[in-house]
Amino acid sequence: MPSDFALKTMNAVHRGLIKLSGGRLGWHAAMPVLELTTVGRKSGQPRTVLLTSPHQDGDTLVVVASRGGDDTHPAWFLNLRDNPDVEVSLKGAPKRPMRARVADAQERAKLWPKITADFKNYAQYQTKTDREIPLVFLEPR
Repeated sequence: MPSDFALKTMNAVHRGLIKLSGGRLGWHAAMPVLELTTVGRKSGQPRTVLLTSPHQDGDTLVVVASRGGDDTHPAWFLNLRDNPDVEVSLKGAPKRPMRARVADAQERAKLWPKITADFKNYAQYQTKTDREIPLVFLEPR
């Protein structure tokens, strides 16, 4: 499983690519990339991470809290679970206020097969952990 250091390093390299290219590169990686800002559950400070969105439905974006199949949830997921008011930026556009909502069992059962059919890595991540990998809806406020 990737370490916190490895995940933060990958995110920093990704941010660097976006910055160095003037935003021309890095906003699409097999699926749209978004910038999610949560409020740190311990610090109360804004925390920003780049994530991919394997499914969109109108203005609603879906992200997967996989953390590469690790047994623990990603920090950004824990943050939005505790405070669902988030900000999202697509393609470097201004941040928009959104509300995060974890998919319920029925929603996940319907959407998970679609996501894993299109993006096999998520199915592979699920085999690495006993934790059910959550799907999160990011909906306009």
